[in-house]
Amino acid sequence: MKPLNRAHTSHHIQLLAIAAPMILSNISVPLLGLVDTAVIGHLSEAYYLAGIALGSGSIALLFWLASFLRMSTTGEIAQANGQQDSVRALQSLSASMTFAVLFALLLIVCTPWLLELIAVLSGATPEVFEQASVYFSIRIFSAPAAMLNLVMLGFMLGMQYGRGPFYVVLFTNCVNIVLDVLFVVVLDFAVAGAAWASVIADYSALLLSCYLLRGVLNRAGWRWQLKVPHREEIQRLLHLNRDIFIRSLMLQLCFSFMTFYGARLGEDILAANAVLLNFLMLVSFAMDGIAYAVEAKVGQAKGARDVSMLRRWVQISCFWAGCFALIYSGIFALFGPAVIGLLTDIPAVIDTALVYLPWLVVLPLIATSCFLFDGVFVGLTRAREMRNSMLLSALLGFFVPFWLAQQWGNHGLWFAMSCFMGLRGLTLVIKYRQMSVRQQLLE
Repeated sequence: MKPLNRAHTSHHIQLLAIAAPMILSNISVPLLGLVDTAVIGHLSEAYYLAGIALGSGSIALLFWLASFLRMSTTGEIAQANGQQDSVRALQSLSASMTFAVLFALLLIVCTPWLLELIAVLSGATPEVFEQASVYFSIRIFSAPAAMLNLVMLGFMLGMQYGRGPFYVVLFTNCVNIVLDVLFVVVLDFAVAGAAWASVIADYSALLLSCYLLRGVLNRAGWRWQLKVPHREEIQRLLHLNRDIFIRSLMLQLCFSFMTFYGARLGEDILAANAVLLNFLMLVSFAMDGIAYAVEAKVGQAKGARDVSMLRRWVQISCFWAGCFALIYSGIFALFGPAVIGLLTDIPAVIDTALVYLPWLVVLPLIATSCFLFDGVFVGLTRAREMRNSMLLSALLGFFVPFWLAQQWGNHGLWFAMSCFMGLRGLTLVIKYRQMSVRQQLLE
């Protein structure tokens, strides 16, 4: 089946109707990181930029670990939507919101121990760790809002309301960017200003999410209420969340290793990697726009027990993911040096970042499959396969290549990240094909 067959033009339009607003809004997320980096990067010393890189990277690790909340919610709601089962949908929503609040409170309580762990693992200089600690200690209090927002975004995506997450993410980052400039540039609050900007933005977004969620329920004809989940629903979500959590933990372990090991290589390497990781985040969030759309469409097709439609959505999404990967590689090749120059005016950081920029040119092409098929398996709610793929890829695709290439220094880190992304995609593609041949896609 050819993905561009005219008979399926309407399916392309449906997919892009969900993906396009997510791509546009998700692009604003790394743009926020670019603004953070640019604002702090123009302060007098490199340790400000290195400190916010370490602090924000640590927060990102913890908050992205909670991505299981959005993923499990999207898959469950998409399948309930395909079945037109409002009871299952509302029970899943209630259970996910409960998990979100408990996870957020756990993070806040554990803050002192988390800071000690960051200090030990990073080996950062006192100046860098002081700035990282200031950022972390403030930003952690946005955890309840951030976790609940993940659940609500997952619900809206599962209901194929792509404009909802678009409004929320865009609003969050616009508020954050404005407050960044106000607190850091105008009021000279430095790293603390960047942290408070993010906290206020997260709670502002929570209010908007609640309003939009109510609208989605009203349009579906479902009455908003917190339902007590059945025991079977709780067990299913616990197993699903457990496996996605392990998957997310291993993913963030690899990314955090980039930050922590970079800190051991020196402030200039840490700051340069912070700049370049914003490039990779730009790729990941843009590619996730397609993945989010396929999560909703695959989940709905599975709920409706329509395997031919499920396969069609996977084929169409593969086409668009490949197109976007080519676009991003071209953008990085042509405009990467100019973007680095906008992010920081520290000569040593600019020179260091330019040395490793070629890795970012090829990574979009290598990583296409892992982003896309993450979405496919979320829609199928096959978290065990995602977990196993991630464990294998982290061990054999990241840490083994790094151990073999560690004498290359920072090049060894980027080589390991490239192998990691490639093996993730390969293992998921192989598993999908096996499930398709064995007619297991609806199980």
